[in-house]
Parts: sequence; C-alpha cells; structure tokens
Amino acid sequence: MGNRPELSGYYFSSAACSFFNISIDELMGYEPQMGREDIRKLHLRLSADFASQPFDEVLENCRVIAKKYFSCFPLLFQIGALLVNNSMESSDMDKALAVIAEAKEMFIRVNTESEDAELKQLALNMEAFCALTLGNPNEAIELLEGTSRNIISTETLLAQAYQMTGKSREAKSALQVGIYQHMISLFRAFPDYLMLCTDNLKQFEKTFTRAVAVAEAFDLKNLHPSILVKLYILAAQGYTMFGNTDRTLDTLEEYAELVTGNIYPLKLKGDDYFNLIDEWFKDMGVQTNIIDV
Repeated sequence: MGNRPELSGYYFSSAACSFFNISIDELMGYEPQMGREDIRKLHLRLSADFASQPFDEVLENCRVIAKKYFSCFPLLFQIGALLVNNSMESSDMDKALAVIAEAKEMFIRVNTESEDAELKQLALNMEAFCALTLGNPNEAIELLEGTSRNIISTETLLAQAYQMTGKSREAKSALQVGIYQHMISLFRAFPDYLMLCTDNLKQFEKTFTRAVAVAEAFDLKNLHPSILVKLYILAAQGYTMFGNTDRTLDTLEEYAELVTGNIYPLKLKGDDYFNLIDEWFKDMGVQTNIIDV
C-alpha cells in the first residue's frame, strides 16, 4: 500500500499527458536527438516513401517524427524541406499550401531556437521561400532584406589549414565543395535574372549567353542537367516575348535534346572534375535523387 500514492501519481500524470497531448518525455524535459547519419538515412527513406506510398500516410509519418524529435533541429529542418519538396504531390492545392504553411512553422522553430548559425540561415531562407509560395512577398522581403548579402566562404581557409597539416586530399575536397556550391548558386540566379531582362533584348541575350557559357564550362548537361531545364524554358519564353521565332525554336530544340537524352535517373553527383564531392553529398545528408529545377 505504501507504493500506491506513487503509482497513483504516475497514472495521474499519464492521464494528464494524454489529455493535454504531451508525452512523458516532454513533461520531464527529455529531448530526443538523432545523429547526422541517421537523419540522412531517414531523409532518404521518407523521400522514397513519398514517391511510392500514399501522400497522406507519409505526411502523417513525418508529423509523428517531427513531434517526437521536436528539438532535433537538423532533423526538423529536413522534415520541413521534405514537406516543401513533396507538397505538390497532393492533388488538392489547398492541402498542398497547408503543408507548406506547416513546413514554414518548422523553419520558424529552427530559426528561433537552434544555436547553429548556418542552420538558422538556411531555415530563414526556407521560411521566406514558403512565404513567397503562400503569396506573401512582403513577408519574404521583411525576412530577407535586413540579412547580410556578403558571401562568406570558409573553403579557402579550411583548404589552407588542411594543406599545412599535410592533408592534400582533404584540401582539394574542401575547395571542390566550395567551387561546386558557388557554381550552383550562380546558375540558380541566371533564370530569374533572365526573366527580369525581358524588357531589354540586349541584356537578355547577354545573360543567356553567359549562362550557357557557364553551363558549358562546368559540363552541366552531364553534371547537373536538371538545373538547365528551367533556363531553356524561360529563355524560350523570353524569345517568344521578343517575337524572335528562330531563337525560340533553337532554344526549344536544346531543351528537347536535353530532356530526351541519357540523363535519367536525375541525381546529384560528381564527375571527373568534381571527383571528391560524392562523399560530401553523403556526409551532408543530401538526397542525391532530388530533381532540382
């Protein structure tokens, strides 16, 4: 009988937790965490699930995981990114937008509570993307306008440090990762800037020419063909607006040649130049079969 009050207290706590939709772990302050490799594996599994299983079932599984690991901010960010990337799999546009709004709340939590500066910035960017998608451009401006536009790169310092300690391979890998990321970042800006230049044919053609030159220099048709798709489509639209039928058809031929070529399955990968970045993809938990267009 002496243990009855303690047991009663336990049962009372369990009932209360159930009533208030809170777990014993949360009540006691326990915050489960997941390691980077486990996050990577889970990300890959959930991505495959979105491609092969009913959307609502996988969405609910994501919610359960996000609730369990509510303070594992790297995982929470990945769950949010998965929701954004797969939201349009829902046949209901209102539901898709609701999922994006749900992901946005995850990014807000990560940005507000994480102590990882890089993760906070990524979460802020994704929050702004969600705001744009939800039709709130002023909110995106408010989120991003005051942030630093400086490109801060640690790759050169890291490479020098590796070189000084005799780690030549690690130095090369660090610089390859830096070059790759800056190249992709540059190329992502080209299509958007191209459409802003549809009021000036000369600037439009200069932009398209330089974008194609970057693509050829880095062999993007083989390295990252999906990133070229948007460029060709927007370039064709732009030439149509200028009334240049010949250039429109030429660009569409480039597009058709690309998308009907031997580029599938689309995945993020290295090549004979970026020969040390596949390991980085794995370490970062990047899902290599994401179609990034």
